[in-house]
Amino acid sequence: MTAPGPLPAPDDPLLDFVPYLHKQPRRNSITPEKQRDFIAMLAATGIVARAAMHIGVSLEALYKLRQQPGAEGFAAAWEAAVDRGVDRIEAAAMERAIKGVPHEHVLANGDIVVHGAKHNENLVMFFLKNRRPEKYSAHLRPGNAVYERIRAEVLTDLMQQAERNRGALVDLIAAEVDALRATEAEARKDAE
Repeated sequence: MTAPGPLPAPDDPLLDFVPYLHKQPRRNSITPEKQRDFIAMLAATGIVARAAMHIGVSLEALYKLRQQPGAEGFAAAWEAAVDRGVDRIEAAAMERAIKGVPHEHVLANGDIVVHGAKHNENLVMFFLKNRRPEKYSAHLRPGNAVYERIRAEVLTDLMQQAERNRGALVDLIAAEVDALRATEAEARKDAE
């Protein structure tokens, strides 16, 4: 689990979006200031419900606002704020993959003894497969450097094999033609 990050600074480009302006604002309208406060808290926590609670607005109202024509700036800022939360999760997971987590042992008397760090090999492999797929992914696809290298090698081998087979095929055809000519020549000789 990751802790909330700091709130974005007031001059953060994330908060420089065009907010939705209500045509007929009411006292419970989600004002531009509330929209920016929501985006700031969402960027800090990565949790929509927590950011909604922070500004005192329901999730339903926020999702409805996000869908309104003219709220594209708010919707884009929302996505960017969620991406910041995902970036924090990724950074925390990367740190755990590299450093591990404390390996604790609780003694009978309740004392906790730390025995170094425990590493999660699945987490390590997840990062390797996703960050270095050319080396670690079991699913090579077109466009992947390893896939393209293997494809080029296979095509080269097939072309060389086809060239060798072509030579053998030409030799086979030539032998058949020679045999037919010999048979024809023999038939002419017998006919004379």
